[in-house]
Amino acid sequence: VILLLFTGVQCGKNAEVENHLELGKKLLAAGQLADALSHFHAAVDEDPKNYMAYYRRATVYLAMGKSKSALPDLSSVVELKPDFTSARLQRGNLLLKQGKLDEAEEDFKNVLKSSPSAKEETDARTQLIKCDEMQRLLVQTHREFNNEDYRTAAAQLDTLLETCVWDVALRELRAECYIQLGELGKAISDLKAATKLKNDNTAAFYKISTIYYKLGDHEMSLNEIRECLKLDPDHKQCFSHYKQVKKLNKQIMSAEELIGEEKYTDAISKYELVMKTEPNVPYYTMQAKERVCHCLSKNQQALEAIKTCTEVLKSDPHNVNVLKDRAEAYLLDEQYHEAVRDYETAQEHNESDPQVKEGLERAQRLLKQSQKRDYYKILGVKRNAQKKEIIKAYRKQAQQWHPDNFQDEEEKKKAEQKFIDIASAKEVLTDPEMRRKFDEGQDPLDPENQQGGDNGGHHFHRGWNSWQGFNPFGSGSFNFKFQHN
Repeated sequence: VILLLFTGVQCGKNAEVENHLELGKKLLAAGQLADALSHFHAAVDEDPKNYMAYYRRATVYLAMGKSKSALPDLSSVVELKPDFTSARLQRGNLLLKQGKLDEAEEDFKNVLKSSPSAKEETDARTQLIKCDEMQRLLVQTHREFNNEDYRTAAAQLDTLLETCVWDVALRELRAECYIQLGELGKAISDLKAATKLKNDNTAAFYKISTIYYKLGDHEMSLNEIRECLKLDPDHKQCFSHYKQVKKLNKQIMSAEELIGEEKYTDAISKYELVMKTEPNVPYYTMQAKERVCHCLSKNQQALEAIKTCTEVLKSDPHNVNVLKDRAEAYLLDEQYHEAVRDYETAQEHNESDPQVKEGLERAQRLLKQSQKRDYYKILGVKRNAQKKEIIKAYRKQAQQWHPDNFQDEEEKKKAEQKFIDIASAKEVLTDPEMRRKFDEGQDPLDPENQQGGDNGGHHFHRGWNSWQGFNPFGSGSFNFKFQHN
């Protein structure tokens, strides 16, 4: 009775397994892989000794691109049924792709010993030849790498990886070749593939982070080192690098925020900290100096800006941003020829930048203007002088050149013209709209610049008589007549 009951249980169990296998097979044929997989899971759970359940499940994993999951199932099939040549051939192919050449070779040899079909025999022989080729090429590659012939080693690794596409060690070796050759983008690509092929690849994440760091991409460097710490929060190398990158990243972001808020002096201090934090990677020093150059130019510290920008341009002569900043500093310092030259150089390397086009036109106007009347020079003030300074300079000049101070007719005529120029300069530079036009390279008192209307052009034609009775030290007229002797 007990035997009959047991046999009944076995028959029921077998029927259930067969049912799962049949349903799974139909779903697989219909392309419903997830549903097929669930039936094959159930079949394996019901009967862990059923090699066909493992084989079917491996087939679904392969169809889903999950070769790592397929490999243990194929090994289970080979253990349960050593003469199942199809499973052994498939396992050999997966091992070959993983670069496990000795294990793959053993599988292909066993296929040939197990009465394979004609196709299986052909496939196994082909793959055995491939294994042999790969083993010989691998020995050559390591020899070239050790001899520091990284170009040849990288080319040989290209060939190896066409076959051993999932070999993590080969990817990492090629990445090292690329690092030595200075092809860092290619190195990153291989190392990223290595992190996907090996789940706990902290070393690859660390190396990717250090490459990004050396390239100056501190944000990407921070992202990658965080991935390393997700895998191992106690990883000493990754944690040490993380602290350095985080500190530098914070300083740079803070400096850029200050520039956005136009707090240029504070931004300069922050970028000086950046240079102290990372003195050994040239990119960060040059980036910091480039931004300091920008801040000094924006802060109207012309001479300091010119000095810092020039230092950057020695290493990077075609840096359009630095050329623009130095050009603006030259304009502040009234070195118009130099400003035009910088803007022209910038335009050669970036024709489409509207700031360069506008800056060059303004620099050319100011150069042309400087060869005519320069109201700043007339009063002896800088282009960034405040209104108070302008009025003070005007009063001093007006007192010095007032025609009443001169007796000789020739000297008096010269003084009259000088006094007119001084008064015109004061008029233009204390009127915000007129000063804006002048700063853009137009003389608002020059009739050539007037657009049809009067628009202030009549001021240019004022003679000395117009200014008689004008008190340069007050806000209106004062009561004396110009005395002719």
